[in-house]
Amino acid sequence: MARILALDYGTKQTGVAVTDELQIIASGLTTVPTKELMPFLKTYVSEENVELLLVGEPKQMNYEASESEVSISKFLNALKKEIPHIPVKRVDERFTSKMAFQTMIDSGLKKKQRQDKTLIDEISATIILQSYLYNPS
Repeated sequence: MARILALDYGTKQTGVAVTDELQIIASGLTTVPTKELMPFLKTYVSEENVELLLVGEPKQMNYEASESEVSISKFLNALKKEIPHIPVKRVDERFTSKMAFQTMIDSGLKKKQRQDKTLIDEISATIILQSYLYNPS
């Protein structure tokens, strides 16, 4: 088997999470400045066996696309050109930031640590990945 990589895409930075090769455990990998995301992904998939990319799909409460979908769509078009051999699936990412923040509280992180947006993005990507592993579709 191969790894699954999940992205919590943002206009400034993107959280990245990955599974182990057996696709049992989802772990936060890093947060990458979005302008450096494509080179990061190209390097990562050339060094690791990745079979699927998951990209968070932000939706509003009424299931309509969020306004950030415009920039995500541009990224997805570029991704298909740059890394065409790895399929991409979208995963509903509603509430992942709130869940990530709550996870930080539950794990005992201090207030200053919880203000670290890079950590929230990485945890959000991990939650996106976990939700897919528990309910692949």
